[in-house]
Amino acid sequence: MMASVIAMEHIQKSFAGRMVLDDVNCSVEECEIFGLLGPSGAGKTTIINILIGQLKANGGAASLFGIGCGNLTEEVHAKIGMVLDESGLYSRLNCYDNLAVFADIFRVPKTRIKEVLARVKLEDAIKKPVSKLSRGMSQRLVLARAILHSPKLLFLDEPTSGLDPSTMLEIHNLLLECRKNGTTIFLTTHNMDEAAKLCDNVALLNEGVIVEYGEPDALCRKHNTAKTVKLLLKSGQYIELPCDGTAAKPIADYLAGNMVESIHSSEPDLETVFIKLAGRGLE
Repeated sequence: MMASVIAMEHIQKSFAGRMVLDDVNCSVEECEIFGLLGPSGAGKTTIINILIGQLKANGGAASLFGIGCGNLTEEVHAKIGMVLDESGLYSRLNCYDNLAVFADIFRVPKTRIKEVLARVKLEDAIKKPVSKLSRGMSQRLVLARAILHSPKLLFLDEPTSGLDPSTMLEIHNLLLECRKNGTTIFLTTHNMDEAAKLCDNVALLNEGVIVEYGEPDALCRKHNTAKTVKLLLKSGQYIELPCDGTAAKPIADYLAGNMVESIHSSEPDLETVFIKLAGRGLE
């Protein structure tokens, strides 16, 4: 049986006596988009830093590609791409030259640069200095740098935070393309809508504890306590019916009378599930 790309078992981490991560267990399989969700300060970035070997856990075990995160080899690091809080771009260099620096580090041919810039729709900004880029363009350049060497594992720490909807959609499409091409993606975000659209599985992290885990749709169905169907009639009136056999005839009658504008089920969204479990909203 092939080992998970990412595995965490009973991870604990404390700073100055304060527990930041408490018994975190999780695994991420090949070509999965996994979402670690939670508000700022929940411990998401700490988990990434443990996984990439920048922090040492106080307890438990973590591994990438079956290698312990405290002993990651150069070969493992070569399989990883990252988009973290700090962009690390050289503001005086243009887009091409920024990637040229990392092409040398990753030992990939310079011909790859134009290809990657085209994938993030920056081909027209190839000679534009980073200092002249918009926030959205800078974020796309950071992502281009992260995928320059075709990584097998991509860590993304809130990659679309503060971006406009159009730029966010472009990044989402690129991430789905990366997964299709064989990349496993570990995404942290407090944007629950983003997670629901992208992720195969999510873990809801609150104050260092995973309070729920699973497929986004399955979690919403699991926490559907109302179990009703709501009809919006063309008159503007809402009709709420139980989600069982007793609703069949009334719904059929409304539809036969051409009275229905829309029909909605009562599943909560991921943010509502999180608020229910954590007792607070997202920041």
